[in-house]
Amino acid sequence: MAQTPVIAKGLRRDVGVIGLLYASLGGIIGSGWLFGPWRAALQAGPLSIISWVLGGGAILLLAMVYAELATMFPRSGAVVHFPQLSHGSLLALIWSWILLFAYVSIAPAEVMAVLGYMNNLVAQLHLILVDAKTQVLTPAGYVVAVVLMALFTLMNLVAIKWVMHMSNIAGWWKLAIPALAAVLLIAQGWHTQNLHIAAGTGSQMFKGIFTAMATGGVIFSYFGFRGAIELAGESSNPHRNIPIAVIGSVLIGMALYIGLELAFLLAVDPKDLAHNGWRHLVFSGQTGPFAALAGALGMSWLAWLLYADAIVSPSGTGFIYTTTSSRIVMAMGEDQFIHPRLSSINKAGVPWLAVIFCFVVGLFFMLPFPSWQQIVNYITQVTELSYGIGPIVLLALRRLLPESKYHRPWRLPWAQFFGPLSFIVSNLIIYWGRIQALNWLVGLLFAAFALFIITRIIRHGISGVTELPWRTAWWVFPYLIGMWLITFFGDSDMAGGLGKIVFPYDVVVIALFSLGIMWLALRAAIPVEELEAYIKRLEIGPAQLL
Repeated sequence: MAQTPVIAKGLRRDVGVIGLLYASLGGIIGSGWLFGPWRAALQAGPLSIISWVLGGGAILLLAMVYAELATMFPRSGAVVHFPQLSHGSLLALIWSWILLFAYVSIAPAEVMAVLGYMNNLVAQLHLILVDAKTQVLTPAGYVVAVVLMALFTLMNLVAIKWVMHMSNIAGWWKLAIPALAAVLLIAQGWHTQNLHIAAGTGSQMFKGIFTAMATGGVIFSYFGFRGAIELAGESSNPHRNIPIAVIGSVLIGMALYIGLELAFLLAVDPKDLAHNGWRHLVFSGQTGPFAALAGALGMSWLAWLLYADAIVSPSGTGFIYTTTSSRIVMAMGEDQFIHPRLSSINKAGVPWLAVIFCFVVGLFFMLPFPSWQQIVNYITQVTELSYGIGPIVLLALRRLLPESKYHRPWRLPWAQFFGPLSFIVSNLIIYWGRIQALNWLVGLLFAAFALFIITRIIRHGISGVTELPWRTAWWVFPYLIGMWLITFFGDSDMAGGLGKIVFPYDVVVIALFSLGIMWLALRAAIPVEELEAYIKRLEIGPAQLL
């Protein structure tokens, strides 16, 4: 039986398939294309093209998982509700923090990318470090970053119809300029000899393929596909629109990024690689790699066009993520994981308090991660962690809500294979994101949980803790601790660990660990009666449970 779209009260269903497609594509084509191909080439050289293929495939797996879930429950901020569907309120609470930490940090990353290119025009925005490959914000840069994020916030306080209209207009520009740059750089800089210069020797070359996915900006660049999922409850026809937008945006993004990486590899002057190779490639006096290449090839007009796009593309992505982040906070308010007032909708159909909340919290992420590279490493890990629950929820719902009882407008084929595979891939990417960023992430989560427990004891006594649904959420703690331990003792090149578990044995360890955690998680799923009660509270309606 067909479902009817589920939306929060006050939200408007004004977003069509093109709006959802550009919400996802606008998130994919952001700061990643400005720095990702350069960063990937530093680590993998010509093999970086494989990084983009594998990274796109990994994200496509997760995108298909979430396409099934989002069409079953087309609700804005739906990813907050997914963990509760399969494992109850405590797991949903923990995962809502993970989602919050993931989403609100995107806009700061996009702002840093804007300032990175603007640094060529206003040098006071960044301080270039000794290695010439890392930039950190100066005090003046922080001020400009705050102003840009405030602008994203103000623009998001209008009706969603106008938000998506602006996104569609920017979407054509964001797609056209990178495609134009790729074509022209390939035509003007056809240095095929660059493709024979490796980044490192022996196993180091192949390790670079995987580390580039996690720390080179590859996976980070594809994360924007979730924009359509977060706006599902505001779509005019979510059952048709969501799969097209989610899967289509990843496929288009893959084609574009592979072309950009090839263009970058071919356009670099072979003289710049003659002595130090790819791993030490820098552009002296330039902080925008594609603009620097265009200028070196005599296309100064293209360089200036790229400087303009360096403002438009990341700003558009930051703008979209401010929109989707506010929907996450709104959903948290609906489930009372955060103050319920943050789910308030104004007359324009916008969760205005949630928008402001995302602005304030986002500012704090620029303090421990004051450069694009540093914050991208963190975002990659926390976002993959947030996505990892998707395959678990999918397989749990396949058992709790079989298709004979609950219609799936879009269905992931071979879910029993692709579900575990996508969970393994998510954990590998967390592992390749390196121990330094994982220290921050795990520490932040345990600190938040400790604060939550202390608050519960103060308000409700010890019973406030013992009454929590531990049976369905306990597996999260060995999962987080286990991932940290494997990364800590992992390969020094791949994970920044102590080198006790070396490549490729670390991949085997992660795979076996992931399958074990998934088995525990599926055994801990809630009873079907509790699930059906929660679905009714989401206003999906008993008519859809036959």
